[in-house]
Amino acid sequence: MIFRVGRTYYTLPLRLLGAGVLGVALLAGVVTTFYTVEAESQGVVLRFGRYLKTVEPGLRMRLPFGIDRVYRVPVRRQLKQEFGFATPGATNPYQFTDTREQELERSMVTGDLNAASVEWVVQYRIADPLAYLFAFRDPAHALRDLSESVMRAVIGDRTVDEVITVGRQEIEIEALDRLKRLVAQYGLGVSIDQIQLKNVNPPTPVQASFNEVNQAQQEREKVINLARGEYNKVVPRARGEAEERIRAAEGYAVRRINEAEGDAARFTALFTEYTKAPEVTRQRLYLETLEEVLPRLRGKIVVDEAARQVLPLLQLQPGKPTP
Repeated sequence: MIFRVGRTYYTLPLRLLGAGVLGVALLAGVVTTFYTVEAESQGVVLRFGRYLKTVEPGLRMRLPFGIDRVYRVPVRRQLKQEFGFATPGATNPYQFTDTREQELERSMVTGDLNAASVEWVVQYRIADPLAYLFAFRDPAHALRDLSESVMRAVIGDRTVDEVITVGRQEIEIEALDRLKRLVAQYGLGVSIDQIQLKNVNPPTPVQASFNEVNQAQQEREKVINLARGEYNKVVPRARGEAEERIRAAEGYAVRRINEAEGDAARFTALFTEYTKAPEVTRQRLYLETLEEVLPRLRGKIVVDEAARQVLPLLQLQPGKPTP
């Protein structure tokens, strides 16, 4: 073989040319034979365009020169799609749309014909790599359409107050259930992990008024909670005091009954003894009564009943000390 370089002609033996072509072919064969599947992915292998197998992560071999083609699918990575907003620096082209499309995504109408601005996130994983690659032409775009359709249907069944305040968790649960059923029905090859509402606001022209109403509702709830706290503090204490007084009254009643029964039993015993010996019993009662009464008197004077004058008398009051 003769070839020219500048004005100089060179002769290349055909044997050497064949060796070079063979070396290049062998190198290309080696390069296209070995491939690597990343740790978070699975490889779907096609032979002449027909599905052959799905391989796990690691260094693998295939038939070279394009006979076997490998599609790497990140099945162990959690993916997400954002609606109505965009996180800067995202590498997934289907994670968000352009600014104009985002404005259309978050603009929704509630069941009571009010407008609301809704932003949400769908988190999902690729569960079936083969279905994800070949069941739909663009499964990620189909998932975006399904997610938006489901969210608009769920928001359209509720009032604006439910959407913005108390119904967020119910909306997330219902939207997740609906989207899971649709994904399984269409066979997208993905599994939905979570739907999370982000910013849910009224339209911009009425947002200030809505914030005032929301603040008033929060203050009302605060006052109600304070009143309930005071109620829970005062009422149990009053109940405790009432219970204490009831128990004290019951104890006093038991004590008075026991004392009355004791007095009645004592009177009955005295009456029994009196019937046996009236004079002795009468004298004993008299002495016991004097024994009980006399210590209460401050001054005591005993006078002889036979005396006609003041003297003689017995002064029982202690004398005052002389100064």
